[in-house]
Formats: sequence, structure tokens, C-alpha cells
Amino acid sequence: ARNLYPVPDGFPFADVAAAGLVGVTAWHSLITRGHVQAGETVLVVGAAGGVNSMSIQIAKLAGATVYAVGSNAEKCQLANDLGADVVINREETPEWSREVYKLTHKRGVDVVVDNVGAATLNDSIRSTAYGGRVLIVGGTTGYKAEINVAQLFTKHISLIGSTMGTQRDYTQVMDLLFAGRLKAVIGATFPLQEARQAQELLENNAVDGKVVLTIDES
Repeated sequence: ARNLYPVPDGFPFADVAAAGLVGVTAWHSLITRGHVQAGETVLVVGAAGGVNSMSIQIAKLAGATVYAVGSNAEKCQLANDLGADVVINREETPEWSREVYKLTHKRGVDVVVDNVGAATLNDSIRSTAYGGRVLIVGGTTGYKAEINVAQLFTKHISLIGSTMGTQRDYTQVMDLLFAGRLKAVIGATFPLQEARQAQELLENNAVDGKVVLTIDES
């Protein structure tokens, strides 16, 4: 019973389902592990996924200036809607780490959230300021990456791995969700009987945010 958390009357269960794991993962990486502080700069690589949509919001709540990199105009618009201060469209700016460096006046950002993995890790490191932190929370493009270690030791960059979180992280995220300060991003909803279609949508990367399966209680 200690792992149960009450949902306020009338609060949409789909929002709770969509926010739970991604919210905890984002909170644990940024706040518990990454110690993001007000006034810092945070780059979220991949603007529209479940964890990243929460990371944008949580970084803003922490008082950070948020940069986001999206793969197309639609995903960039979602990042804007969630509160990102600066959004870079990867289609228009393939060398986005150079753009981050330019936009930060050749400083880089204090914290990078990267759940893309092999395809973006080197650019994430290049985007990081002296003494900054790269939070690795996933690897959607692969788990094996070759990196330039000179970037790490010359800039005193910390690589921090993080996944999921604690019960305390969960209660903090849920309290913010119920208070309306965090938003669950739901890309699609399917009845349980259409789980196959939902899976295909995910496999084809054809949805932003979370896919929720609903159960008919009648």
C-alpha cells in the first residue's frame, strides 16, 4: 500500500498514466542527480518525447533557461508550447551544437539532458560549458557511442547516468501535476483492444508525447 498514491477526484487517469514514469525520470535526472539551480542553462536534446517534454517543464520550474533541439517544426512547436526559451530545429540546423555554442556566447550550457544516445552524445558534450553536466537518461539511437574524452577532461564535464527515480521523486512530480504546474503530454489514446495499433505508432516514431491505453469500465 505504501506505493499507492491517491488521485484527486475528477483528475484524468490518462494524465496520471502518461506523466508517472516520464515525470519521475525527468525529475530524478534534473533535480535529484543533476542538481539544476535557478539561473542555470539547460539543453534538452530531443524536444517532444515523453521524458524530454517533462524535462523542459521541470527545468523551467527550477528557474533555468531552457534550450531544446527538435527534429522537425512540429516537435519544435511543442517544445515552445511547453516553455522552452530557445528551440533549434535540427532539420534547418544540423550542426546544432555549434548553434548552442553561438547562442550562449561561446560558453555552452550548464546541463544537457540526452536520451537519444549514440547519435547525439558527442554534440551534447560539445554543447556543455566548462564544469557542466551531461545527464544521460536513455539511448534511443543506440547504447554504444565513441566519444572524445579530451572534451571531458579539458572542460571538467561530468557524465551522469540516470533512470527512473524514487518514491519521493514520484510524489513531488504528482503533486505538481495535480496542482496544474506540470502537464502530461499525450500524443494518442487507444482502447486496450487496439494495443497493436498503439505499438505500431510508437515503433514508427509517429507520435509526440505518450501513448495511453484506456480500459472500458462499463
